[in-house]
Amino acid sequence: MKFRRLLILALTLVAVLLAVWRISNRVPSSEYPERARVAAIFIKGGCLDCHTAEPNVPFYAKVPVAGDIVMQDIDSGYRAFDIAPLMEALEADQMPSPVDVAKVEKVALDKSMPMAKYYLVHWGSKMTDAKRDIILEWAKNYRTAYYNDGLAGDRAGEPVRPIAESLPVDAKKVALGMALFHDTRLSVDNTVSCASCHGLNTAGVDNKQFSVGVEGQMGGVNAPTVYNAVYNFVQFWDGRAVTLADQAAGPPVNPVEMASPSFDAIVAKLKRDPKMVRAFRECYPEEGITQATITNAIEEFERTLLTPNSPFDKYLRGDDAAISEEAKQGYELFKKYNCATCHVGPNLGGESYELMGLRAHYFTDRGLPLTEEDNGRFKQTGVERDRHRFKVPGLRNVALTWPYYHDGTRESLQEAVCAMGTYQSGVSLTDEEELLIVEFLNSLTGEYQGKPLTNDNSK
Repeated sequence: MKFRRLLILALTLVAVLLAVWRISNRVPSSEYPERARVAAIFIKGGCLDCHTAEPNVPFYAKVPVAGDIVMQDIDSGYRAFDIAPLMEALEADQMPSPVDVAKVEKVALDKSMPMAKYYLVHWGSKMTDAKRDIILEWAKNYRTAYYNDGLAGDRAGEPVRPIAESLPVDAKKVALGMALFHDTRLSVDNTVSCASCHGLNTAGVDNKQFSVGVEGQMGGVNAPTVYNAVYNFVQFWDGRAVTLADQAAGPPVNPVEMASPSFDAIVAKLKRDPKMVRAFRECYPEEGITQATITNAIEEFERTLLTPNSPFDKYLRGDDAAISEEAKQGYELFKKYNCATCHVGPNLGGESYELMGLRAHYFTDRGLPLTEEDNGRFKQTGVERDRHRFKVPGLRNVALTWPYYHDGTRESLQEAVCAMGTYQSGVSLTDEEELLIVEFLNSLTGEYQGKPLTNDNSK
């Protein structure tokens, strides 16, 4: 009789706990807007307990040993992802960052968060199938609305998007900008132009670890490609320029690159050229030749440096035969190992700052002295979290833009992929996986002005 009572008590307790668990993990009501349901899942899931600058530290964080583990998890979570901008966008009914969307989508897909040691203590935080499905549907709907690029079917929700055939531009300003892009008078000694480091015939780069400026001076960071730079949310590795015009204003007066004493000196040179005076008068009748009009014209030209119609773009648009089976497998691995949580959108990157060495100590293993350029975004903000954090490079035409990384330390694409697996994804890729991902990356080389983009340095 006593055993029977104990059994009934135990079963009752289990039933009560199960009911409580189910109630705790109920999904937000479908009566609420989709964004509100997603936000509620993040809040109840405890995402704000680790992924913000001001986390909700639990009382047991003060307990010896256990508290150390909690604080380590909080530190690791915030280093990897700051959810605050996403929550603000959801609450304000604004478009969130495509990188933020990709990151939470992948976590939901894998059910990798929250960790078991968290949801066993915080009932109601577990990522259930129902919660996952809400997040995945939201991510797909977001991309369909945000990109509006005509992808259909299964590919409408892909984190990677095709490049546009063209963007609206002023043809006269484009012609002027192209001339200025190749004009060595922007440098102090008339020897270096924008094209010196960003050759259009060499995939928008110079394929050197560090570019060479006036009088043979060498920079300290690898020059990124100008092709598709219009898609970057900021310019330069450290994001010190917001627009292409801002970026164009930097090198001419940089003492290591073009070293002009000022834009006034550049303007004075150009004003001595009757053809330039006429061209500026045509494009900018009120302003004439100024720093603002010079950089605006270069920006307008760079808006035309698009490379659409890559084999992978054709695949995204429905042509299954456009890429090889190996490339398709490589793309699936690219997504599986979280590469597509940062390398998103039309340029497969350029949408966020990310920590170099998220899963392993890149700079320690590199074995080279740290430089000022290695500080990344920290150079501009002075915020410790930004140290070693860089604008994510776009991967379009990446097969042609060696060497790789901000420090130009990886010569081959396979070597770069291998290191990314180690330092960013925390996985040891097999040789076969590396080659499959490289095959996918090779399919990202597009066309410029209707012809496949090539690099004279690879001939």
